[in-house]
Amino acid sequence: MKKFILLLAVSGLLASCGSKIASSNFDKGEYDRVIAVLSDRLDENNADQNFMLAEAYRLSNRLKDAAPYYRNARNAGSSEPGVDYYYARALKANQQYDAAKEILTSFITKPRGDEKFQELAQIELDNIDKIDNLSDAQNYYRVKNLDDLNTQWAEYSPVIYNNLLYFTSNRSGGKIYGVTGTPFTDLYRVRTQGANVNIKTLQPLEPIINHPDINEGTMAVSADGASIVFAKGNSGKATGNNEVNLYFTRFRNGQWLTPRPLSINMPDSWDSTPAFTPDGNTLYFSSTRPGGYGGADIYSAQLNRRGRWVDVQNLGPQINTPGDEMFPFVSEDGKMYFASNGHPGFGGLDLFAATRRRGKISVENLGKPMNSSSDDFALYQFDLTRGFFSSNRPGGKGDDDIYTYINEDPDLKVVNYFVEGITYTTDDANNKIVLPNTKVSLLAENDEVVGESFTTEDGKFRFRVYAEEDYNLIGEKTDYFTTRKVFTTMDKTVDRTTLTEFITNVTFNTEIMMDRIVLEKAIVLNNIYYDLDKWDIRPDAAKVLDSLVLIMNDNPEIFIELGSHTDARAPDDYNMDLSQKRAKSAVDYIIGKGVKAERIVAKGYGETQLIVQSATTEEQHQKNRRTEFKVLRYNPKEQEDEEPEVEVNTSTNNVDEYDRFFDEDDGSGK
Repeated sequence: MKKFILLLAVSGLLASCGSKIASSNFDKGEYDRVIAVLSDRLDENNADQNFMLAEAYRLSNRLKDAAPYYRNARNAGSSEPGVDYYYARALKANQQYDAAKEILTSFITKPRGDEKFQELAQIELDNIDKIDNLSDAQNYYRVKNLDDLNTQWAEYSPVIYNNLLYFTSNRSGGKIYGVTGTPFTDLYRVRTQGANVNIKTLQPLEPIINHPDINEGTMAVSADGASIVFAKGNSGKATGNNEVNLYFTRFRNGQWLTPRPLSINMPDSWDSTPAFTPDGNTLYFSSTRPGGYGGADIYSAQLNRRGRWVDVQNLGPQINTPGDEMFPFVSEDGKMYFASNGHPGFGGLDLFAATRRRGKISVENLGKPMNSSSDDFALYQFDLTRGFFSSNRPGGKGDDDIYTYINEDPDLKVVNYFVEGITYTTDDANNKIVLPNTKVSLLAENDEVVGESFTTEDGKFRFRVYAEEDYNLIGEKTDYFTTRKVFTTMDKTVDRTTLTEFITNVTFNTEIMMDRIVLEKAIVLNNIYYDLDKWDIRPDAAKVLDSLVLIMNDNPEIFIELGSHTDARAPDDYNMDLSQKRAKSAVDYIIGKGVKAERIVAKGYGETQLIVQSATTEEQHQKNRRTEFKVLRYNPKEQEDEEPEVEVNTSTNNVDEYDRFFDEDDGSGK
């Protein structure tokens, strides 16, 4: 598998290495050359040489081949802190699970072992203990090698758009990449009807995308086919892995434009394996940037209305582990499929499905035959029951191969939940009108951002939601108050036993009313009451003031005055003093909730601004006794005027002749 190379520091190795040539090659990341040099002159009793050779195999993604050299290094007394851990990983990749457990158990109990690697060893030991359960788990997958496409070289990361199968390969030969000893990879496309490939139509993508001296990696195609995002790097001209980045290009006037790096790339990090959500509003990718949970983690970025990717977020420890997580794919039923060697698996990278239930993420290994002790990765669904993935398992055509799969689970039923709505405002006559181009965010109960989008010209938005969860919908637009609306799917779950269709879509409707920010316009806070002649904040008033705190937090650009008014049934001086104390008490409460003092001032008006001048009834007096706020100053965010990075629209793929391929299956499941 040549799709990712993660370079790790090897402490104290180079100074004692038995071969200066190999040492120099290793320092440059030329692992295949290290293997060639040391294989000819290896001293089995030289711990440093054996550890370097083992690391060269591991870092060029040949972990199975590294096992005997980790063993030699260990037996020769290597002082490298990771030798036991990586030896066990190599044994696991060769399905020598009992031997791997023995090494890990011994290493964990060492009194002065390396703490970091001992923690990793414990995780690996726990994962190995779960292999039997993974093997026994029932599933209905059938897999088959895509023989018409695969070669002795690497083919991986399939993506389909409009009956075109895109993939990554080094099948055309060319210049050799020193890290792996194989040719640089390029992007290809071929006509296909489902899994029936027309190999005569195979061709590499244009030279403006493919470069003979650089690896082009995994790609993602926008829903309208007008844009692609792909990984590019690993030219071998720089040490480390900091040159691997995500690039984008658009199809204009019959040709692809010059690819440009995405703004979300992180210097000195490996950013790769991009994938769009079905609606095109979220980009998932894998990265080794600082602040993650281990090696490569999966991140998300949101598409803003100017066509740029923003708000990069790590998906958290429910998805990411101290190992590597990569190759995300979000399916039409809301599941995220990805590859990992950190979750419990059979050896190398395994395929997993992450499902959201009641606000929590559960991760499930897809089991055999989807997974093996080799690397299984880059799943792409053609529809909810079939698709493609990549693997370098034994029995393939060569290096990485593309496989097809079908899920024949007879009880497979899918329920999709959505919330859709429209953003509105009001005109001067208080008539409701549509408010387009409004940013709407869907937040889970813990304020996790589940989705973001901008409303269309007719004000519409739509999000996938999940059963039995509470949400907040947040509307944001320049010159309007950011508005928060509660939405829930609690007690609205469909009874699956009543379903007759394979796919059931449930849509909830709502709307968000947005108020324009008008300076000095008074807005009444209803139901704020005080005891007679007092200014203490009562519990019922606190609830209303908490809503103002939320408004202040959601609208950090506003500076307000909080005003208190009385009726006219006491002397003027008394009412003025009482209203000032009440206003200050309310402001102090709000500041105590974390709002900066400079953003809010207290103002007592007494009876100087009566709504009902000659009040006679208690209802009229209550109208005069009120608390209001008004915006004194508003500092809207400056909008960046940048060129869009990608254009993404919603569309769907159609199932064509995919079944015909499996009709020719020999029943072996291979």
